[in-house]
Amino acid sequence: MLLHVAVLIFLTAFCVFVAVWLAWSQRSSSPRAELKRRLQQLSRVSPKAVPEDLKAEVAKEARPADLFLARFWLTRNLPVKLDRAGLPITVSVFVAGIFAAALVVLLLVLVLVKSLLLSLAAAVATVLGGDLFLKIRAQIRQEKFTEQFPDALTMIARSLRAGHSFTTAIQLVGQEVASPAGDLFKLAYDQQQLGLRLADALAELNGRIDSLDLRFFTTVVAINTEIGGNLSEVLDKLALTIRERLRIRRQVRVFTAQGRMSGYVLGALPVVSFLIISFVYPDYERALFREPTGIYIVVFAAVLQLFGLMVIRRIIRIQI
Repeated sequence: MLLHVAVLIFLTAFCVFVAVWLAWSQRSSSPRAELKRRLQQLSRVSPKAVPEDLKAEVAKEARPADLFLARFWLTRNLPVKLDRAGLPITVSVFVAGIFAAALVVLLLVLVLVKSLLLSLAAAVATVLGGDLFLKIRAQIRQEKFTEQFPDALTMIARSLRAGHSFTTAIQLVGQEVASPAGDLFKLAYDQQQLGLRLADALAELNGRIDSLDLRFFTTVVAINTEIGGNLSEVLDKLALTIRERLRIRRQVRVFTAQGRMSGYVLGALPVVSFLIISFVYPDYERALFREPTGIYIVVFAAVLQLFGLMVIRRIIRIQI
């Protein structure tokens, strides 16, 4: 009887969860929600591109939780970080997810280890891991954009040689190139359609992705807008320069492959050894978590391990 009741409660909770999720996804994918999201994103990352009256109307439509989090310096820059990471979620949703994950990790470590100090440390590490996740996601997005950018420049140059306008070339890149480069150029074209100068719309993209190549491109476009010149030839040379730099970067990665592998092995070996010994001899390392001195030793070893990985990463990381 109790099993039937538990199954019924589980099915009811699952159905309610699915219904709420479908309603939320339908609402978030509606044209009104998409327009509001893009206007809020534009006002956060590119405030100069939005008039003051429109910015005030967009602020009224924002969630109270987002307005509350915008008052704190820890979460004030989260909209820009989320935008650079390419995550189409609000600040309140991200913060709620991070704190929920931290609470789950705290309870899990507290049940397994039965140490409040380690549980709090694991929860704090989870919260800090959210910011690290955004940085890694933004770095991956930036590297993907750098790989796509020479092809986008070549497409713009060929479109200009074919007799199309620069605005049409930007629109073509937004339609044909995959994300993230295509989405950024499509956004610049949409801003130009709303009345912003195309050179200014392209310059606003520098706040959405940290790319030196993109800054070169926007500078070239701004100079060409003011004094003119053969823009297609300049873009071809810029695309060639970026491709050569990417080729040299790949060669450097080949030369530093041994150092990276050493870092991976040295970083994973203590953790793997600890798990194997804990599985084979459960009582062998349990004393480390029973005594306060053992906990301090584990924390100190983890700090030294992270410091060593940072040193190895600094050695093998060569800026091109």
